[in-house]
Amino acid sequence: MEAIRTGTLATPGATLHHEVRGSGPILLLICGGVYDAAGFSALATTLADRYTVVTYDRRGNSRSPLDGPPEPQRVEVHADDAARLLTAVGVTPEEPALVFGNSSGAVIGLELAARRPELVRTLVAHEPPLFELLPERDRWRALFRDVEDAFHKEGPGAAHQIFAAGLDGGGEHQEQQDADGGEAPEGQPDPEIMAMMGRLEQNAAFFIGYEAPSFSRHSPDLAAGRAAGVRVVPALGEATAEDEPYARATRLVAERLGTRIAPFPGDHGGFGTDPAAFGAALRKTLATG
Repeated sequence: MEAIRTGTLATPGATLHHEVRGSGPILLLICGGVYDAAGFSALATTLADRYTVVTYDRRGNSRSPLDGPPEPQRVEVHADDAARLLTAVGVTPEEPALVFGNSSGAVIGLELAARRPELVRTLVAHEPPLFELLPERDRWRALFRDVEDAFHKEGPGAAHQIFAAGLDGGGEHQEQQDADGGEAPEGQPDPEIMAMMGRLEQNAAFFIGYEAPSFSRHSPDLAAGRAAGVRVVPALGEATAEDEPYARATRLVAERLGTRIAPFPGDHGGFGTDPAAFGAALRKTLATG
């Protein structure tokens, strides 16, 4: 088993738990939704022979507590967290990092590329749920207002129900964790995954109340990263339904950037269901161009 180096990083308003595996060029994996670094453990293992793989719990989730009470999250702040983490593990403008983001992690990655392009050589953005790009953006805005209102008046359970019902009207419905955070890896779970599963309930409440509504209103400056020379690769699961909102958003990102979509195995959570195949696709994508 490969050695995992763990650490914490103090950032304004939070302390980030992070993990480092392997050696070689630095590859940051940014998770989305309700899960944490452990959700990428199998994928990271498949990549650690070629890359120094960095994973972390995003602020407010699992082992990365906020300094104060929960508050609405901003994509810009999460992108700054990622930039600080990259700097802490040795990334410089002379040796920028490779970055992969899934779901809302892909939204953070796009914002990172726009804000700190000198730290990013290539970004693979896997199915970013950029609702503001979609033609029915007004419907999504109304949905997330209802989600936020329900959370504060009735709690996370009611908010999740409204969110799930709204996704039914925006494409082929999948469960919330898949729709905005990926699936837990299949197979016999190891202790690390079991520990993560125990953290998901608290993460889910934070996600639906303080992250999903504000993240849904974000629209990154796609042109900024491209103008600064960052290679941005939109990625889409081969098993993801074409009418899913994040699939349609991915196609719009590719259209606006004038680039091709990289096909990846599985659906929105393909990195967990088949990490070996997903890792092979990521290696190929990072090595191309």
